[in-house]
Amino acid sequence: MTAPQRIGPYVIERLLGVGSFATVWLGYDPLLDGHVAIKVLAENWSHDLRVRERFRDEARLLRRLEHQRLVRVHAVGELPDGRPYAVLAWADGGSLRDRLAAGPMPGPAALRLLGEVCAGVTVLHRHGVVHRDLTPGNILFRSADAGAEQVLIADLGLAKALAAASGLTARAGTPGYMAPEQDNPGAVIDARADVYGLGRLGIRLLAEPVPVGADPPRSAGVLRLRDGVPAPVAAVLIRATAHRPGDRYPDAAALHAALDRAANPVRQPPSPVAVTRRRYRLPLAVAVVAAVAVVGAEPGGAGAHRGTYTAGPLSVTLPDGWSATGATWAGQYGVDGEAEPALVMSPRPRRWAADPRVPGAFVGVSASTAARTTPAGFLAERTHGDCTPAPARTTRQAGVEWTVVTYHCDRGRPRIVEAAGRHPDRPALLYAQIVPPVDGAPDFVDVLLAGVRLR
Repeated sequence: MTAPQRIGPYVIERLLGVGSFATVWLGYDPLLDGHVAIKVLAENWSHDLRVRERFRDEARLLRRLEHQRLVRVHAVGELPDGRPYAVLAWADGGSLRDRLAAGPMPGPAALRLLGEVCAGVTVLHRHGVVHRDLTPGNILFRSADAGAEQVLIADLGLAKALAAASGLTARAGTPGYMAPEQDNPGAVIDARADVYGLGRLGIRLLAEPVPVGADPPRSAGVLRLRDGVPAPVAAVLIRATAHRPGDRYPDAAALHAALDRAANPVRQPPSPVAVTRRRYRLPLAVAVVAAVAVVGAEPGGAGAHRGTYTAGPLSVTLPDGWSATGATWAGQYGVDGEAEPALVMSPRPRRWAADPRVPGAFVGVSASTAARTTPAGFLAERTHGDCTPAPARTTRQAGVEWTVVTYHCDRGRPRIVEAAGRHPDRPALLYAQIVPPVDGAPDFVDVLLAGVRLR
């Protein structure tokens, strides 16, 4: 295959992949100084009107949904020969198929990845879309800030609105991951077909090898999980891959919730003292990482300058002279795929994360975190480099038992307080990261925590 020199305004550098319906090239945008992936309809399908329309449907769907868990569309166009192409965000981390070709992933990492994929498919289901072809080749990775990775759902060329799925739906999908009903031209295909694909993907990630194309195991006792994967996960995968759609989970959100419950059984919280026995050595740049994770924030809100502020179910009492901004907590997602609520409050909310002289606080609430860990366990993850933790303490404020760890730092902010507590009546973890005023009262932190409530 001869590589084109240009596609539209993009300089073509190399071939990324070839599929049944399309070819994908790595392109360079000289104006924006960045790389893109350009998906071009295969020449042998260019005269099939159904395939051309399906190709365009993919770009329209991705453009309409525009979500960080889905591959994004930058532009569409046509080659001189009339073939359509779509310009997509480049997934520079490759695909899950590439990674599995190098060997199996560690069990805990594979389980976390499966949860990320479920959250991405939940976005599709929430918008009434079924993917129908969930395979390792359609799970991509893209570099994000601070060395993290985004997990992306790709290749929606087989996706359709659920409302349009009917007896006229054409057979489509990949053997080994395709639900049994997809082999029946007269079947109605709904979100449960994706649940089957996710279950087969889970078996590929978490269990001892099952030949592609072979029927999945029919009982949890037969399914041999890899080391580090909790045993209850087997039953979840068995239900997800049930032959009858009615025996499966209804959608990706329900499957994600079941995986969370199976992977995080109720356990005794670790002693808060254990949190204080570590010397934290991550870079100081992450010291206020939670604060800068708020996205879509705007000044104001309910009572922002009248002593209180609300963001979703969160309600806080503001210290004198403070205001707040808030919307969602980036990086923390519920089983529905949506970011969980959070807010920032400070005398200068838009400056406190960047200016160590400005006091302030980040407050967030997370049901997904409450399902996987305890308050003390969560605080053990919130590390600060070149800072020394004081012994952990507990304080009961507004009915919440908070675990509080104060860090004394040699550089930047002299004091950073991390606090977390489980809500007594709701399955949610409350978290606060606080930089108290230098001249604040000794009980400043406790008073602030007393004003954090769920409505």
